[in-house]
Amino acid sequence: MDDAAQGEVTRGAAAVLVVPEWHGQGLSRDLDARVAEAKGLALAIGLDVVAVHPLRLRQTRAATLIGAGQIEAIKPGIAENAAQLVIVDAALTAIQQRNLETEFGAKVIDRTGLILEIFGERAATAEGRLQVELAHLDYQAGRLVRSWTHLERQRGGFGFLGGPGETQIEADRRMIRNRMARIRRQLDDARRTRQLQRAKRQRAPWPVIALVGYTNAGKSTFFNRLTGSDVMAEDMLFATLDPTMREIRLPGIDKAILSDTVGFVSDLPTELVAAFRATLEEVTTADLIVHVRDIVHPDTDAQYADVRAILDSLGVNEAGGGEGDGEDRARPIAQIEIWNKIDTADPERRAEIEAMAARRPDVAPISAATGEGVEAARVLMAAELTARHELLRVRLRFDQGEAMAWLHARGEVLADEPQGDGHLLTVRLDPADRARFERLWGA
Repeated sequence: MDDAAQGEVTRGAAAVLVVPEWHGQGLSRDLDARVAEAKGLALAIGLDVVAVHPLRLRQTRAATLIGAGQIEAIKPGIAENAAQLVIVDAALTAIQQRNLETEFGAKVIDRTGLILEIFGERAATAEGRLQVELAHLDYQAGRLVRSWTHLERQRGGFGFLGGPGETQIEADRRMIRNRMARIRRQLDDARRTRQLQRAKRQRAPWPVIALVGYTNAGKSTFFNRLTGSDVMAEDMLFATLDPTMREIRLPGIDKAILSDTVGFVSDLPTELVAAFRATLEEVTTADLIVHVRDIVHPDTDAQYADVRAILDSLGVNEAGGGEGDGEDRARPIAQIEIWNKIDTADPERRAEIEAMAARRPDVAPISAATGEGVEAARVLMAAELTARHELLRVRLRFDQGEAMAWLHARGEVLADEPQGDGHLLTVRLDPADRARFERLWGA
């Protein structure tokens, strides 16, 4: 491998993008949208995409993924633009990566590596940085030892971009395993802390709402619109990584907790799903999941399927799911859809979207950027939180003020009758909240 392939890649570096498409794959995803998303991923870490090569593959090559003729067609663009990096929007084996680096004379990364780099740059909390490092170590474990001997030197950062942070991962399996074991122990501690925090929130009388969606669907803009916060919300993939929680008020609900989560993406690296599971567990214990969709995106249906697949893997669409949440749900978590960015649709497409939404009681079309439809979305969220409420009659003593406050805040107290040394309350309450109340104070 020549020196070009070994050189440091920094922000602003010229990159060539290769987007392979297998026969039949285009039926589910728009190729132009795939190219735009891949360019967005590169832009998210400050790379300059100087050439794009969409490729149609009839079969893959074990040694290089793409064919020899396609490799030759890509080489001139690398040389003409002095590109330091080639991004292949697909999963590469270590051998394919090494062989392509030899062919191109430039650094090569695949889709997984690129997403890991973005997460590594965006992680703001100690836990987020540990999660990213664990995922990166898992990804590199086989590559460093067998085929990436040119990475044995020390370097700032644990990815291909230089910068402050961890030193370059040593080419030694034992050291990697030991480091991964230490990180897992730290993340286990963080997970236990989260479980304690969730237990406190369950004792507190407020429902929890989790925003989920494909990256760049507008979750953070919607979050800011609802909360009046200034969470980072840019037209950029993975603008939000570490989860953020704020209080909000909804019609008929004095207080709820709204959580903005990391955006999902197609082919999200399994290493990241595993590493971020403790963070994603926030979704599994929510009272309501709000799926924010970019309804105007050409791949909106495929993006919806990607998000649903990840939610399925977390068990939120099943009764009794929610790893580590300490309770057995009687039914899947309630979910609604927010169809965002209607302000960017042309009149014909907008009329079509509004007609489809009118037939769906669980959908609110909005523009988080302009505020249009947001009030209707708030009403829908409140209605969904209270839709399954049932009547509960419970007797509380005068000294059970905390339980009384919990019921007033979490449910709707329809009657409060003094009786002996306490109260006889008639409360409209969600079944899950009823189970929480009975677990906390009995009934």
